[in-house]
Amino acid sequence: MPTSPLRRVGAGLGVAVATALAIVVATPPSGVAASSAAHSAAARDAAAWLAGEYADGVLPGPFGGADWGLTIDGMLALAATGVDPSTRQAATAQIAANVRSYNSYDDWGIEGFTDGGATAKLLYAASAAGADPTDFGGWDLRAETLALVSGAHTGHQHGRITSRTTDESGQDPSNTFDQSFAVLGLARSGGAPQETVDFLVRQQCAAGGFRLYPDAAGAPSPSCDAESNATLDVDSTAMAVQALLAAGADDAAGRGADWLVAQQRADGSFGGSGPTSGANSNSTGLAGQALAAAGRDTEATRAAQALAALQLTGANGGAATADAGAIAYDTGALTEAVDEGITDNLRDQWRRATAQALLGLAQVPLGRIGLDPPPTGGPTPSTSASPTPTGSPAPTPTPTPTPTDAPTASPTPSDTPTAGPTPSDTPSTPVATPTVSTSPVAGGPGRLPTTGVAIGGYVLTALLLVGGGAVLLVLGRRRAT
Repeated sequence: MPTSPLRRVGAGLGVAVATALAIVVATPPSGVAASSAAHSAAARDAAAWLAGEYADGVLPGPFGGADWGLTIDGMLALAATGVDPSTRQAATAQIAANVRSYNSYDDWGIEGFTDGGATAKLLYAASAAGADPTDFGGWDLRAETLALVSGAHTGHQHGRITSRTTDESGQDPSNTFDQSFAVLGLARSGGAPQETVDFLVRQQCAAGGFRLYPDAAGAPSPSCDAESNATLDVDSTAMAVQALLAAGADDAAGRGADWLVAQQRADGSFGGSGPTSGANSNSTGLAGQALAAAGRDTEATRAAQALAALQLTGANGGAATADAGAIAYDTGALTEAVDEGITDNLRDQWRRATAQALLGLAQVPLGRIGLDPPPTGGPTPSTSASPTPTGSPAPTPTPTPTPTDAPTASPTPSDTPTAGPTPSDTPSTPVATPTVSTSPVAGGPGRLPTTGVAIGGYVLTALLLVGGGAVLLVLGRRRAT
């Protein structure tokens, strides 16, 4: 029996409804897409500027010589955007050739010391770069990191990343940044032992935030809640949230993300703790990246907007137009640069601020950089004039004043670890990667992220189409009989 015209119309409406619903689900609203594209482009501009600050694959410190912590931060930031592969390759080669210059005091003639936090950060960078973490510059960084995890201790210190030292005082400088890098690096190179994750979770207070230092009054304390008046820190919480997501500890990560949301300021920015408590781009970059990782899209976008307001451009750069793309530490630094340019004595601050800030613009989680394609959305900046990597070691570096990644009391967090894995352009033997939780945490584990954009109009239209199609199908049946 031939199909009636009304039945064909009804069937067509059903297809149209399905198509319309698919479009509503799959296509982000234009405002969200435009915002994401703009922030991705801003991140790539920042990365292009940062790449131009490298010389022979190395970023210098404030006193000259190679700053290996900052060099790693910059390499990871470039990887988050996919900008300038040649500079990333050069940096990876130089870092591999100078492992002990970063995680020991060997260059200072002090033997027998291995810094736990620096070793964990090296493992993370090597794993995310696609290099072999068991043979990075001749070092088995996974084995080294596991050996520095405090397995010999029991109770509340079990699972802590510590340093190898001849000091018998029992004190250790490791902090929540170090522990987060240990969890991230181990997760990316074969799996993080549960005790390392558990120790990190013990640094979280009931409010949801994480403390920076596991020790109180010069001695280890069992947990964040066990320390009276513990100082909760935005930067440490942002790092911990991303490490816990990589390790699959979504409940604790979700509580940390909720705490970060409560710390966000009216303009979308964040401050740290202590000397960095004022609104600044380092804290905002890390917090924005963590919020994006946890599915807090609206808050992550607000953080990105605050970061974009601190970026030099060709239009607002003034005396610093030649440094377009760089991101200021705060509004005061931006105003000073626009008036006077970026002076030599302040350029180090701009490098550190930009390396962390662009993470909040790119919004690729630490656990996914190097695994997911870098975000796009704007024209690719031309690569910098950084030298092509030769793979040869850098000249003998001048040891940097602080070999650890603990924040200092300067206005700019000195060598504060930042983040994200780097994809290598010449990967070596692939490393087995553990299953990484990809379920965004939005109010709890397994919940999907939301954009905060109302879709009521789309739903109403879809319902009208469904209703119209049903009426036509009924009429078609009656006519056919």
